[in-house]
Formats: sequence, C-alpha cells, structure tokens
Amino acid sequence: MKMVEKNFPKGFLWGGAIAANQCEGAVLEDGKGYSTADALPEGVFGNEAIPPLDNYLKKNAIDFYHRYKEDIALFAQMGFKVLRLSIAWSRIFPHGDETVPNEKGLQFYDDVFDELAKYGIQPLVTLSHYEMPLYLATNYGGWVNRKVIDFYLNFAQVCFERYCNKVKYWLTFNEINVILHAPFNGGGIKGKADQINPEVLYQAIHHQFVASAQATKIAHKINPNFKIGCMIAGSPIYPLTPQPEDIQETVRRDRESLFFADVHVRGKYPGYMLRFFEENHIHLEITKEDEEILKNTVDFISFSYYMSYCATADEKLNQQARGNVMSGVKNPYLKESEWGWQIDPKGLRYILNQFYDRYQLPLFIVENGLGAKDILVVDEQYGYTVNDDYRIDYLKEHLKQVLEAIKDGVEVLGYTSWGPIDIVANTKCQVSKRYGYIYVDVHDDFSGTLARYPKKSFWWYQKVIATNGESLNDI
Repeated sequence: MKMVEKNFPKGFLWGGAIAANQCEGAVLEDGKGYSTADALPEGVFGNEAIPPLDNYLKKNAIDFYHRYKEDIALFAQMGFKVLRLSIAWSRIFPHGDETVPNEKGLQFYDDVFDELAKYGIQPLVTLSHYEMPLYLATNYGGWVNRKVIDFYLNFAQVCFERYCNKVKYWLTFNEINVILHAPFNGGGIKGKADQINPEVLYQAIHHQFVASAQATKIAHKINPNFKIGCMIAGSPIYPLTPQPEDIQETVRRDRESLFFADVHVRGKYPGYMLRFFEENHIHLEITKEDEEILKNTVDFISFSYYMSYCATADEKLNQQARGNVMSGVKNPYLKESEWGWQIDPKGLRYILNQFYDRYQLPLFIVENGLGAKDILVVDEQYGYTVNDDYRIDYLKEHLKQVLEAIKDGVEVLGYTSWGPIDIVANTKCQVSKRYGYIYVDVHDDFSGTLARYPKKSFWWYQKVIATNGESLNDI
C-alpha cells in the first residue's frame, strides 16, 4: 500500500509564472510582429493593421527582453526550481502564416533557456499565452478559421524541434476555457462573447482542441520525454444554497470549465456537451480525422487558481462578481482583495481533489497570487522594499491547502505563483495591480526607472523553497 505523503514531495517544482506579452516589451524589436495582446485593453484592431495605441505599457513592459539575466538571477536567488514562461508566437512568426521562422526570435529564447539552465531552473513553456500574431486575427479571423490550426502547428513544431533538449514541460494554450468569456483575448475573435454566434465560438474552440491534440502528438514524436499539459482557468463553483435547482446550476457552471479538461484528457467530447450542442442547435464541423487527432491526450493538467464562486438558479440572487475574466455569484462567507476577488484558500484544495478524482493525472498549479497596490518604502534591513505581509499571508494559506491536498493523495508536480516579478496586467495594460516578489519601478503613467527591488515576500518565499515548504508552519 502506498504511504500517504505528509510533506511536499522531494523534487517538488517551486517557482513563478510570467507571460511574454506582459514582461518582455521590445514589441517590434529584432523582427517581432504585433500580437493580439498589443490591441488590448479594448480588444479592437484600430485601423485593422496596427494596434490602436501609439504608447502603451506592454510596448516596453518591464523590459525582460533586455533584462532577463538580471531577473533570472533574482529568481535563482529565491531558489526557483522552475520558471513558467511563454514564447511569443509573433516573435517567431511575425505574421503567423510565414513558413520560415525569425531566427533572432528563436535565439532569444535559446539564450533565456541557457540562462535558466545555468542556475538549474527548469522552464515550463506555454506556446500560446493570450497572444497570437495580430495579422492572423485581422486577416484570417483568428481561431474561427481552420487554417490557423496549421499555422499554430508550424509554430509548435519549430519550438519543439529547436528546444527539444532544453525544455521538458510544455503547455499548449493558456487558460483555454477563457475563450468562452473573452473571445478576442483567447482566440483573436473580434467581438464580445454575447455578440458572437455560439456555433462560431464553439467551432473556434474545436479548432484549438484539434491544434492542441495534434501538437501533443508532434511533441511526443520529437521527444518521447516531453511532458505536455493542458491549462485551465480553475474556479471551483459552490451551490449558493442546498436547493436542488442550485445544485444543478452548480453542475452546469462547473462543466463550462471541466469540458475543456475532459476533451484534453479523455480525447473526445463528453455526453453533456453533445446534448448542449443539440439543444442549442449548434452544429460543428468535426471530421473523422479530427476525432482521431483528439485521442492524443495530455500527460498532466495545469491550472490557475485565484478564487471560487457560487451558483444559483434564483435570478434575484444571481448577481455576478467579476474575477479573472470569468465571473460568478459572490460567496457571503469570504473576504475580498482590493480588486474584489474573493479569497478562498480552501478552494484550492477543493479543486485539486476535484481534478485528481476526475482524471487521475498529475496536476500543476501554474498560477496563483494576490494583486495589490504595493507601496515602496525604505527599510533599515532591506533598503528599498515593500512590506507585503498581506501577500505572504495569502500565499501561505493557499500553500497550506496544497499540502492538505497532497496528504489527500493528490499528485502535485509543482507550484508557480503568478507574477514573481511585477508585470503589466493582461487586459487592462496597467502595472498598478502588482503580484510580484520583486517590485519593478514602473507605473501606469509610464514613469519609473525599471529598477528591481525585492519585497518582504521575496525572502519569505526563498525560505519556503529552501525548506521544501516546512517553513509554512512558522508563526
């Protein structure tokens, strides 16, 4: 009989997570093209050729493109075992439909991976993290167009072959289920979700499923040691009351996200979605070849976790609380962050058990963290810093629940907190909502020196990693 784990397992992958479009800057440098991320925050195309803004924070972001050695050294100082990062598709294929990749873009990520290797930090790479070449959105309609599958697979294969000896862990799409709520952000599709024909939207989702499964097949062929994962925006749903109608509504809401994991893990559409398509007159183009491709399933499941929600069938009580793109009914028993995101550490244990009970695959928590308006101060011991005890408390309570899930028997590969260094927010293009262990001197008005300063949480997380989580019990 297998013994129950009582501590974080040996080899647990501690680290942090960033995204290319939120940290790199250098938007058009060394041959890179515009991405859909450059057309945010409004998700519009401007004159259909360039983003609508002449100046915006993502243009330079925190300049990771030129400062990656400095930042990776700081991550190494914390003791990172893994860094989750993404490859900017438009840095490799500026328009997306080219056949020959941009060598300078490929070399940049070679250099980043080599720098990580110097410190013994493993990369966990997301191929598509809320950005695709803007040209594919403006000229092909984004993922609505089946041709985009081949463009993505060309990009994926180039990355797999180029970095086959430098990267082990890969994610095909970031928070793939968010396309239902933010079609432009998740799929380069113009318009808001409620303005798009559901048949069109689900066809685009199907194209992403096919692309993800085919990429998984290609990856395993190139290097059988690759570990390929899907990535879900995870938000557990609780019934607001024990009324049967609320329970059923909870199941329905839960399945909106679980559907995406079901297809990735089981290699086919679940029965509840087939019924949904039929009852809503949604007719998808799914070929026999598509059905075979979907059978190429993932090796592990990764997910983000920031908050939980409630669900109710009572329209009078169904007042939505906004969160990380998605929304749900507020839980009256939970506190909120400055941004109104409800804080629920126990929900992380809940969703870990939910995923593991359902799929029996290894899990990876690849986003979790607290956004706050940090204030830089002068400290006698640390110099310029941020006394972010609120962040330490948040992370400590969540990590304690990860350990509880491990004790429950859940296989957890690792934990990469979101934004280990302050980065630009994805949709709002602001930096005032900070997540990092490292403060970056840049502000919403574009001012700042870009200097880096470790926060109090930097030293706390350093100790957590050094003790493999044992210090979480410190008072």
